[in-house]
This record gives sequence, structure tokens and C-alpha cells, in this order.
Amino acid sequence: MVAAMWLVIGVLVLFSAGYLGYSRYLAQFVELDEDRETPAHKYEDGQEYVPAKKPVLLGHHYSSIAGGAPIVGPITAGVLWGWVPAVLWIAIGNPLMGSVHDFVSLSASLRHEGKSIGYIIGEYVGERGKNMLLWFAFLTIVLVVAVFALVVAIVFNAYPEAATASLIYIGLAVLFGVYLYQLNLSFIPGTIAFVAAMFVGVYVGTLFPVALFEPAARAPAETFVLLGSGGSWIPGAGSLGANTAAWVPIILVYGALASALPVWVLLQPRDYLSSFLLYSGVGGALLAIIVGTLGGALGIGAITPSQPLTTQLEPFYGFIGRSGTPLFPLLFITIACGTISGFHSLVSSGTTSKQLNKETDARAIGYGGMLGEGLLATVALITVALVAPEVGGGIGLALPTFATGGGIILTSFGIPTSFGGPFMALVLVSFLLTSTDTAVRLGRYMMEEIVGTPESSVESFASDRYGNAVVQAVPAYVLITSGSWVTLWQLFGSANQLLAALALLTATVWLANWSDSKQLISTGGPMVVMVTITTLALLWLALHDNIYAKFLNDAWMADAGGFAMLSAVVQIAIAFTLLYLGLSLVRIGYENIQNAREDTGGAVATDGGQESQRDS
Repeated sequence: MVAAMWLVIGVLVLFSAGYLGYSRYLAQFVELDEDRETPAHKYEDGQEYVPAKKPVLLGHHYSSIAGGAPIVGPITAGVLWGWVPAVLWIAIGNPLMGSVHDFVSLSASLRHEGKSIGYIIGEYVGERGKNMLLWFAFLTIVLVVAVFALVVAIVFNAYPEAATASLIYIGLAVLFGVYLYQLNLSFIPGTIAFVAAMFVGVYVGTLFPVALFEPAARAPAETFVLLGSGGSWIPGAGSLGANTAAWVPIILVYGALASALPVWVLLQPRDYLSSFLLYSGVGGALLAIIVGTLGGALGIGAITPSQPLTTQLEPFYGFIGRSGTPLFPLLFITIACGTISGFHSLVSSGTTSKQLNKETDARAIGYGGMLGEGLLATVALITVALVAPEVGGGIGLALPTFATGGGIILTSFGIPTSFGGPFMALVLVSFLLTSTDTAVRLGRYMMEEIVGTPESSVESFASDRYGNAVVQAVPAYVLITSGSWVTLWQLFGSANQLLAALALLTATVWLANWSDSKQLISTGGPMVVMVTITTLALLWLALHDNIYAKFLNDAWMADAGGFAMLSAVVQIAIAFTLLYLGLSLVRIGYENIQNAREDTGGAVATDGGQESQRDS
């Protein structure tokens, strides 16, 4: 057994070196200039382009990127293959790949009027490449919405206290938006008052937990069950349970409505407030691990956790994991966030770039924000290492493990698990709710760029802020209600990681067309790695996990219902569509890079976005 403190220290050392060294180099490499006007100021409209204070925007960005994936992924990977492969992928891959991906996606968008990565690549490879990337991103968004909505529902089922606290938290966020942007009241006093009210909301949640139907076994006996013990008629109730299945459509509707509101109404104030939950949850857990380990070693009762903070999982369970799952390539898509995530490129180039006050803020928000998500992934891995659940529990086991393990860690500060567990559950939900409606908003941006000027009622509906939400929510609901969690998670991870490769391709194309002097290793190297991993993973999921294990399996075919079969067909179609779009874009992008480096007399972007002719 290894003290969890050493995992924390090792990750902190590598992350600190990345931020102090590599991110500084990258900031100089892309020539960030605090005096250059950002899109937020140039196109300020009070709706999407709204300059935000650095801590407010960092809170939004961090809350948006750090959804359930950096929690569920490391927990699942740790149970399957052991904690060593998981922590190595997080500690090394994040500063060299994921943080670079987020930073260059944000920087490229800044130099292209706050436009998305689809628009950016279209500037260099043409309309066909742009639309292919946008369609790829939109399909990935549907998977993101499905996964995050499901995860929130499972947390609400396991921790009804978090459901109550989340309702209070959303209401406080709306009030804080009015306080800041309509009443123009003082920022710091308001922050103190509303953050304090959020923590009170956690306490209220422990007193009045709420469920729609009968919740999970660990739920408090005093839980208020609003609709009784039935619910078997709800789609997905058979595999998910009635309470979880009932929360799913509510969360999807919330995501749709929240995505349509101006950013000042809910997105900015909620994300800023939730950042305090996230910082206290992640930072508090990291500090509690160190303090609790030292306190236990020194025998200091006041700071001794309820159980030793040492790993109970094996370091390594072998290349073929405990469920017969190969480590390569599936480890690298199971931990879909925490190391590198294509979804972050959509956030960076979709909402964050439209709110950045100064270019130089991009280093802390882009590179630093991703390191923060890596710390969350480390905490998640430690929680499962402490609790060591049995393999096979899937997401229904992973999420309660995070809250339970996090509650144990916080006992180092004398916080009882009756409060610490629900608090960590709310920390998780605050990530997820933010990411869910941000994803729906980003999906609308993707469709708006695909459609352009609507020329038919179908195009108008698809790009409308409410119609587009329906276009995303319906297929997401079909995928969720199939009950095929494992395949859905791995498909999401594969799509997400391949999108990361395409975002790195976009950045590499941008740099190649900017100047001959720009090196392409920092973005091109991670791109090649991710294209290889995700191509193999998508083939495995389509051919093995769906066609071979399902449609060629008589036992599965005999038991599968209509929703399960439909979901499998959708997953196969999505996997092959993503492969086609992704590999086609890689080919087009590679040809553009070759042409840009061979053409010494063409146009180059002297400031990374504005083109001027170069003498031949």
C-alpha cells in the first residue's frame, strides 16, 4: 500500500513544472499581447461577447471543462487496470498534451474573432473541411449531453441531498446575476454573501433531501419522495432505476433552457459561484490528503482521518484488465478528461474566447484550467484507491465512490462524512450541470456555423436556440435509455479524444500558415498520438463491443429490447461516421500543412490571424 500523499505530491511537482516552464514558453510562442483588443471587447453585445474578470472567467472555464468525465474516467480506469497506469497518464499526459490542447485552442480562437475550431480550420482548408469538423463536433456534443445528463441523474439518485442543494445553488446563481449585472452592486461583498449561502444550501440539502421516486439504498431515511415508489413505466427505468430515469428528462430540459439564456443570467454567475465549490472541494481534498497522512503518521488525533489514506487498489492488474478489457487503447479513452479532452476545445473556442478580457489571461485560463482538471482527476483516482470497490459496478458504483471516498478524505479536517459526502456529491454535480448546458449552447454554435443563413424551415429549426436543443436532447435521451452505459462511455471517450486530435490538427494548420518559423512539434506530436489511439478504439467499439458482442451474440439478441438494439445501431453508425470524418480531416489538414510549408511566397498571418502578403 502507498500513502495517497505521494500521488498528490508527484502530480503537483509535474504540473508545477509544466505551468512555470512549458506554458510560459507557449505564451511567448503564440505571442500573447495584453494590449491587443480581444473579441470580447471588439464585439461586445451583452449576449455572447461579454468581457469577464479573470477570476470569473476562470471559474466559468474550469466549471465548464471539468464535468463528470475526469471523475468517472480515472475511477473506472483505476478499478480495471490499477492506479499506476491511470496516474501516469494523468500526470504526464496533461501538461504535455491536454493543457497544450486547451491553450492553443483558446489562442487560435482569439486570433480568429472568437470563432470555433471549425471556422478556424475552414479558413485554411476550405468549406468542406470546416463542415466536416463542425459535424464531428456536433455529434460529439450529443454524446457529451447524454453522458453528463445521465451522470447527474445517477448522483441525484445516490445523493438526494445533492438534488436539493443543486436547486438552491441554481436559484442563488440567477439572483447573483441580477445582483451583479442589473443592480450593479459591489462584487466582493456579493461574492462573500452568495458563496456563504451556497454552503448553507449544502446543509439544507442534508436536512431535506429530495427524490422523485424511491432512491438508492444509501439515501437518507428522511428523503422526501415526491412521486412514490412506482415509476416502472419511465423509459430506462428497468436498467437505470425509476428515480434515475425520471431525473434524466428534467436535466435535459434544464440544459436546453439554460443554454438559451444570455450568459449573464445564469452561465457567468453560476460558474463563478460554483468555482468556489470546486476549488474548496478539489483543493480541500488535496490538502486533506497531505494533512491527514501526516496527522495519522504523527498520531495527531485532531487531524487523523477516519481511516488510513493509503491505496487499497493494486498498482497494476495487467494489460488485460479485471473485466477482460485491454489497456491499450482503452485506458486512453476511458480517462477521456483529466488528461486531454476535445470538448475543451469547444469551450475554449466557443464561450471562453468570447469573454476573455486580455490575451495574457489565456495562459492561466487555458493551460492552468486544464491542470486544475488534472488535479480533480487525481482526487477522483485517490477516492477509488481508498475505497477499492469491486469491479463491474460501472458508473452506478463510480460516482458514489467519489462522494464516499471524498467524505473520508475530508474527515482529516474533522468534517463528518454525513456532510462531507453530500458536499463532494454537490461538487460533482456543479461540474456536471455547468458542462451539460454549456455543451447544448456549444452544439447550437456548431449548427449555426453549419447552416449559415437558414434557407428552409428545417434549417431554421435546427439553428434556433430552442429547436437545436431538441435536436440534441432527443438522440441523447435515446442513448441514455438504452441502459448500455459501458459502450456509451467508451464511445463518448473515443469521440472526445479524436476531437482533441482534430483540435490539435487545427492548431497545427494555423501555426503552419502563420509563419515558417513556427515549430509544429508541440501540437503535431500529441495529434499523431491521439489519432492513432482513437482510431483503434473506435474500431474496437464498433466491431468488437457492438457487432461481435451484441448482434453476433445469440444470448444478447434474445434478451435485448428495442431501445437497446436501436442504441447499438446508433452507436455503430456514430463510430464509423466519426472515423470517416476524423480521418478525412487529418488527410486534408496534412495536405494543407505540406502546401503551407512548401509555398514560400504565399500569404501568411503575421499576427496569427490577420493575413498579409509576404515577399517571395
